[in-house]
Amino acid sequence: MNARVKNSFFVISIAALVPLLSITACGLEGEVTEAICEVTPTEGNTVKGTVIFRQTNEGVRIITDLTGLTPGKHGFHVHEFGDCSAPDGTSAGGHFNPGSQRHGALMDRERHAGDMGNIIADADGNAKMEFTDKMMTLNGEKSILNKGLIVHKDRDDLTTQPTGNARPREGCGVIIATSKH
Repeated sequence: MNARVKNSFFVISIAALVPLLSITACGLEGEVTEAICEVTPTEGNTVKGTVIFRQTNEGVRIITDLTGLTPGKHGFHVHEFGDCSAPDGTSAGGHFNPGSQRHGALMDRERHAGDMGNIIADADGNAKMEFTDKMMTLNGEKSILNKGLIVHKDRDDLTTQPTGNARPREGCGVIIATSKH
């Protein structure tokens, strides 16, 4: 190989390494840092709104802005399929549970990755809340991306297996990525 060919090979090789160096500097290139879910009502219901998910060092920050609920507590879970095509939301499947754990409360050590407990609607039927979930993620094995989000009619009792006895699904949406690192 002549010197000119050797030099251009070296330049190409270094250029190919630059993206790899940036991956090392800030974590995996393309990691999702934020996702959104537009919740729509299931048949005969009025629940709708937006839920934002932000990956933080402490876990996933969840910000709810929902309307059309009856006042009080409502089960709130990530479900295994990003499919809201069934009129009653059952196409979203069961709770997202990649670790085959028992159903539980948000702060339990053993629980489904999709168990978020309850949201609380005020007297006007609005649920505006913020909390952090330390188990779910927006990347990797416990990623909630492209999963279903279900708002239930009744409260989650946090103990009944496998669903917390939250009963009918009033709202359904699919969690989609909105930004990457």
